[in-house]
Amino acid sequence: MKIYKYPTQDNWKNLVKRPVLEQKEISGLIAEIFAEVGENGDQALIEFNTKFDKADTQSISVTKDEIESAEKQIKDELKQAIQQAKENIEKFHASQKQEVEKIETTKGVVCWRETRAIEKVGIYIPGGTAPLFSTVLMLAVPANLAGCKEVILCTPPDKEGNINPAILYTAKLCGVSRIFKTGGAQAVAAMTLGTESVPKVSKIFGPGNQFVVAAKEYAQRYGVAIDMPAGPSEVLVIADEKAVPEFCAADLLSQAEHGSDSQVMFITTDVKVFDETIASVEQQIKDLPRNEMAGLALKNSSFILINTLEEAMDLSNLYAPEHLILAIENFEKYIPKIQNAGSVFLGKYSCESAGDYASGTNHTLPTNAYARNYSGVSLDSFVKKITFQHLSKEGLQNLGRTIEIMAEAEGLSAHKNAVSIRLKSL
Repeated sequence: MKIYKYPTQDNWKNLVKRPVLEQKEISGLIAEIFAEVGENGDQALIEFNTKFDKADTQSISVTKDEIESAEKQIKDELKQAIQQAKENIEKFHASQKQEVEKIETTKGVVCWRETRAIEKVGIYIPGGTAPLFSTVLMLAVPANLAGCKEVILCTPPDKEGNINPAILYTAKLCGVSRIFKTGGAQAVAAMTLGTESVPKVSKIFGPGNQFVVAAKEYAQRYGVAIDMPAGPSEVLVIADEKAVPEFCAADLLSQAEHGSDSQVMFITTDVKVFDETIASVEQQIKDLPRNEMAGLALKNSSFILINTLEEAMDLSNLYAPEHLILAIENFEKYIPKIQNAGSVFLGKYSCESAGDYASGTNHTLPTNAYARNYSGVSLDSFVKKITFQHLSKEGLQNLGRTIEIMAEAEGLSAHKNAVSIRLKSL
């Protein structure tokens, strides 16, 4: 762990750096993967399963029998937990629907917006050491609420060529159309280009490692949209003297265990909380099954002792965390000061795990400082908004001269004439 005590603002830029791979190395590999998938389709995906995931897959399509078998493997307790989480996520995202509101901007000129679902979307679900069936909920639930006609899911298989049963069960529960056994950058390439089995989609959703993020950015060259550059997980915890060190340590480790490229940040104004949180991290990590991975993540992480909570908020806004936890007593006072964050957790009992699973908010969030200019996934992510306008005769008469003057000033005579020819007919 990197420990800093009262760093000056001159050094803050160094404190908020993320661990990154050499971009040239990533870009070259992504281009090769896209080229291979484009040329060889399903066969390339099967070979990449062997190469990257050590998985033996004869076919990349998940069958109905596999889905039915998965449902039998899930314990009732987990099914009930998934159902409750689904209901909360549906409730929160359904509240984001907006009614059409028509506005008369000038007498006789009426404008409004309507939403239309993106017809075909692809969702990427990380698998491997942590099969994130919770991400299926976070993406498939709003996709179906929005009215997307087809929801394609890609996720990496295990070494036997199987998909985690919880992912399959949740996908069926949430109305996913088709599921494919492919992960990493090659899954993104398949949804971008299309193969014999995997259909080409219009927008790709889902988190992943730096290779998945790079592949999603590369996909945009082919006219496919993405939700955001959602990469390795991160959390920033701000604590005051009333914070519970054991809680803070647990929150930090909950993100560190995601992967060795995850990053956690801890900022506090209290020396005692600072020391006790570090000690608690060192103690709690011993009992984690994924402690080796969490330990690697901690090497990229920082524990910072700072003078004031105002400074802590400024440093947090500079970092722009995916998850921000305010483990402080008077958190309401500091909510207006938050400028850059993916999702915020307020008070000592609001653990980040609640948002990851079941509170109702979405856990697909911007990382790597993209919280400065991206929002997390919402119902809006799955729709397009189309503007409409209707001008009556009176409307054209009221607005026509304004349009003519502006068009003439820009030297666009045909634009002016489209108005003038109508005005003459009135």
